[in-house]
Amino acid sequence: MSYYQPEIECASREKIRELQSERLVRTVKRVYDDVAYYRKMMDGQGVKPSDIRSVDDLYKLPFLTKDDLRDCYPYGLLAVPLSDVVRIQSTSGTTGKRVVAFYTQRDIDMWDECCARAIVAAGGDKNDVVHVSYGYGLFTGGPGLNGGSHKVGSMTLPMSSGNTDRQIQFMCDLGSTILCCTPSYAAFLAETIINQGVLDQIKLKAGIFGAEAWSEEMRRDIEARMRIKAYDIYGLTEIAGPGVSFECSEQTGMHVNEDSFIAETIDPETGEVLPDGTKGELVFTCINKDAFPLLRYRTRDICVLSRKECSCGRTLVKMSRLMGRSDDMLIIRGVNVFPSQIETVLLNCGLTSNYQIIVDRVNYTDTFEVQVEVTPEMFSDTVKKISTREDELVTSMRAMLGISPKVTLVAPRSIARSEGKAVRVIDRRKI
Repeated sequence: MSYYQPEIECASREKIRELQSERLVRTVKRVYDDVAYYRKMMDGQGVKPSDIRSVDDLYKLPFLTKDDLRDCYPYGLLAVPLSDVVRIQSTSGTTGKRVVAFYTQRDIDMWDECCARAIVAAGGDKNDVVHVSYGYGLFTGGPGLNGGSHKVGSMTLPMSSGNTDRQIQFMCDLGSTILCCTPSYAAFLAETIINQGVLDQIKLKAGIFGAEAWSEEMRRDIEARMRIKAYDIYGLTEIAGPGVSFECSEQTGMHVNEDSFIAETIDPETGEVLPDGTKGELVFTCINKDAFPLLRYRTRDICVLSRKECSCGRTLVKMSRLMGRSDDMLIIRGVNVFPSQIETVLLNCGLTSNYQIIVDRVNYTDTFEVQVEVTPEMFSDTVKKISTREDELVTSMRAMLGISPKVTLVAPRSIARSEGKAVRVIDRRKI
């Protein structure tokens, strides 16, 4: 078993807790002294830095949300002089003001180390060729894995997203061994590689896929088609970027880099802190950042935390695969629907992961349609067979969701492909 920083990744729980408490106390005092917005929030809740003595006191701090970040745009949460900032990254959100995150050089070094841990956990070392197909620029995906690859000492291909033919050419010619991209683009690459008949020329052994939710069924489909092992990675611009947590060979959740980030789960309605093993909204506190250390930031992502012993030897807490979001969950005819549930049904039924959910409202009633691409083999079926398959999918989705969508099977490659995050949901309701 290989580790990038075993002294942290395999530290005792006592050592991790001691380190977290020390860094939390120091961070809280610093932001209270240096950031007026934090000071106002803490004063409003009657909390002083002296009240925070260890991680046991974390619950006393107020939550921070994306609305707070937008309200503070651009510099309101900056905790260092602007002269110390060497880079920004920004979210790709389309509503409200963009969220801008700031980094000192030490922040970037920390982030690179987190991504290096992920690459090593996926079997990477200095002999690998890391093919980074996440977007670069303001998006954190490309810069994060790029920096992590440099830390490991691997040869790095900074491909960015797009130009799929060039991606595949470089994979073949330069012998890429680890692919880093969104899972939806990995599925698209797999489809294209197979269609071009070059799978035997590909030397990939692993993929590190994140930036969007994906199911276990989609993972197994990508692994089978690309002949790789697929690892999950999690992050968000506000906290650092990819590498906040990463998956190991056990593939049963992502280890949180607890020396830099404290993870909690809360009841999204009440804000109550939940015990490990309980599904709730993920909250992060940054304890090892200089420029932009967010305290108790509500991610809106739903997951479960677990401290069960891991066969990989890492002692860092695990977060499960994301189970949806508390703020973009679809409510259709009073029923909560997550796209990941749709994906599970489709892949279990032998369909592809290329689908779209279309929601509308007609005569004050929600309409709910799932369009799914069939495989080339299915496309040659008779109309009666296709209709029967649609009916079977409706039954399976009703069992999963408790609600019946209209299912429409469409021709192969008729749903627009994405080289970034897949557009899974089109919600046309005016609500």
